[in-house]
Amino acid sequence: MPEKAALEETVRQAFIQQASSCRGLGSPFTAGLCTLAAERLTGDHPVGAKILSWSGDPSPGGDSIPLRLAGALHALVLSGLDQHLASVYPPQTAEADDLWNAVEHACGTHAAFILDRLTSAPQTNEVRRSGALLPGFLTVSSLFEKPLVLSEVGASAGLNLQWDRYEYRLGDSTFALQPSPVLIAPEWRGVRPPDVPLHISSRAGCDLNPLNPANEDDALRLLSYLWADQTDRIERTRFALAIAAANRQTVERADAVDWLEKRLQEVHEDHVHVIYHTIAWQYLPASSKAKGDALITAAGERATEKAPLARLQMEADDQKHSAALTLQIWPSGEKHLIGRADFHGRWVEWIGWPGLD
Repeated sequence: MPEKAALEETVRQAFIQQASSCRGLGSPFTAGLCTLAAERLTGDHPVGAKILSWSGDPSPGGDSIPLRLAGALHALVLSGLDQHLASVYPPQTAEADDLWNAVEHACGTHAAFILDRLTSAPQTNEVRRSGALLPGFLTVSSLFEKPLVLSEVGASAGLNLQWDRYEYRLGDSTFALQPSPVLIAPEWRGVRPPDVPLHISSRAGCDLNPLNPANEDDALRLLSYLWADQTDRIERTRFALAIAAANRQTVERADAVDWLEKRLQEVHEDHVHVIYHTIAWQYLPASSKAKGDALITAAGERATEKAPLARLQMEADDQKHSAALTLQIWPSGEKHLIGRADFHGRWVEWIGWPGLD
C-alpha cells in the first residue's frame, strides 16, 4: 500500500475506533458523525487534506483527531456561526446524507476556524468524575481526620477542583456541603462510602492549557468537546462553569512535573495534602510520568503523621471500558485499589479501603 493510502487508512481507523467508544459511552450522534467521517472524508478541501495527512498519532489514545474535529464542528453550532450545521445537530434529527452535506459545507465555509481548532487537544473536564473522587476524599478524611489541601494535576478549567460545591447521591448516601444546581448521581455499586466530615483548607491546580471558566471563549471551547446529544453533560458543565466563575476558580498554566516539584516542597502541618488526577497522568510523556512518580514518592518519604500525603488517581489501566480508582497514603506508603469507575463517571463500583467501615 502506498504511503499516502496507508496514512489515510490509519486516520479512518481512528474515526472508527472513536465511533465505537462514543457508542459505548452513550453518544449515538457522535458515533454516527465519526462513522461518516471514516467513510466519506476526502482531501478535496483543506480540512480533509489536513486530517487525512495527519503526521502524528490520530487515534483516540494519541492526538484524538476525531474528537478535535467533532469539537470544532460543535463549537460552530454552539456559537451560532453555522446555522446550516445547527439545523442537523441535536435536538434535531437528520439523515446521514444531510448531516454529512452540512459537515462538508462547514469545512469549506469555516476552514480557518476548524484548522485552528485541530491544533489543540480536546479538553472535557468531565464533572461527573467528581462522583468517583468524592468517596476517595471521604476515605482520606476518615483515615487522617485532618483538613485537606488539594492539588490537581491536569485540572483544565478546575471543575473537579470544586467538587465540594456540588451535591451527590451515591446509592442511598447523600452528600452536600451547600445547596448546588449540580447534582452528581452515578449508578452506585458496592458498599457505602465513609460518612465523615470534610474540610478543605486550600486548593490549586495546573494544566498545560488551562481554561478560565469566567472567559466566554474558554467556556465555549470546553462545552464544544462535550457530545452534542448528551444534553445532561452540557447542562451540568454550564452550571459547574458558573460556580467556578463565581468562586474565581483559576488553574495555573504549568508543566505538571514542574508544578508538582514546587507544590510538594511546602509542608502542611496539621493538614493532609492530596495530589489527585483523573484521566490525565496517562497523557504525560513516559519520562515525565517517571519523574512525577519519583517526586511524589520522595515527598511521601518526607511525610509525617502530623503532615501526611495522599495520592488519589482515576486513570485507565489494563481493563477496558473503565478506570481504576487507587489511593496511596504516606507516611505508611500503603496503596490500594479502592474502586473502578466509568470514564465519564456514569457509574462507580466502590471497593473501599481495607478495614475502614
